[in-house]
Amino acid sequence: MMIKSGRYIGVMSGTSLDGVDVVLAAISNKFVAEQFSISVAFPNELKKRILNICQGQETTLSEIGKIDRELGTLYAQAINRLLADTGIPVKDIIAIGCHGQTVWHEPDGEQPFTIQLGDNNRVAALTGITTVGDFRRRDMAYGGQGAPLVPAFHLAVLGHATEKRIILNIGGIANITALLPGAYVKGYDTGPGNMLMDTWIWRHKQCAYDEDGNWASTGTVNQALLKAMLCDPYFRRSAPKSTGREYFNMQWLDRYLSDFKNLPAQDIQATLCELTAASIVEQILLCGGCERLIVCGGGARNIFLMQRLAALLPGTEVGSSDKYGLSGDDMEALAFAWLAARTIANLSGNLASVTGATRETVLGAIYPANTDENNCVKALRE
Repeated sequence: MMIKSGRYIGVMSGTSLDGVDVVLAAISNKFVAEQFSISVAFPNELKKRILNICQGQETTLSEIGKIDRELGTLYAQAINRLLADTGIPVKDIIAIGCHGQTVWHEPDGEQPFTIQLGDNNRVAALTGITTVGDFRRRDMAYGGQGAPLVPAFHLAVLGHATEKRIILNIGGIANITALLPGAYVKGYDTGPGNMLMDTWIWRHKQCAYDEDGNWASTGTVNQALLKAMLCDPYFRRSAPKSTGREYFNMQWLDRYLSDFKNLPAQDIQATLCELTAASIVEQILLCGGCERLIVCGGGARNIFLMQRLAALLPGTEVGSSDKYGLSGDDMEALAFAWLAARTIANLSGNLASVTGATRETVLGAIYPANTDENNCVKALRE
């Protein structure tokens, strides 16, 4: 089987809930070339409702169904905006890869499951483009964690024959892909990325994120708090493993802060930044270290966090994936465009060595566009 060469669209909204990333890419068996991208902010009210589910508040099937529909509409509107901005006709797009919004990820226990909302039926109907979604559950059906899935893409576009490389994605959750010559690919969630820092600065300054890590840089790391948090059982678990906002959230942080009630807020922010850096570095060293750490995701723009990573990894070159021609902001959206291309071609998309699945498998469900879709899309949009 061969990937059908042409243009694909990838859509990703991650655990940070900072927006919907949409990317247009030319994809073939030999290359992935980003051509255009946009980011669309979540409506504030929708973001609050999603957070309520992610953090375990009581909800109803009616609310879940409504969010599922609203997200599908939001994704479709973002895709249509990209097409309008580029002037590219619908017929030129082979498929959309739409990850959806993870609202709960529980890969362990007696009945492992994961839930991504965002009705792909609406995406296909409102865009007129074949859509691929629900990527994670097939891997879980074969005993995998359903995450992370992006390491297969990292291997395809950033693998090196002789150099020890680790790809680090810092979104709400941080995850690594170890690309070590002669070894199976490893990849898993190391723990919190931006999530706890974002939550803490929102509580105290009503800022969505700590720009450049400026606030964290004014604080002092509290070593006792840092040590307590690093003793959390998640960090001690062996791979494969994955996590999300349902675990690392404000309730998690408040439990640890109960013994540190008088710490200045900026010291807690500095400690949370160090928690992200230290938990990442610990796992990098357990993998055997690397010559080059390639960073993507929103955390790559956090100057203070990047400085801490470099300081904790002397002798390792630490830099953004942008230096390698791959936008750090768009990496995950690109990955799901690529995964959609593989699904359409009936090719596997997971790496069993990463997720723990018993086999590599085709991922996702395909929502085909109707052959006469263009005749009714305009009416649906209106």
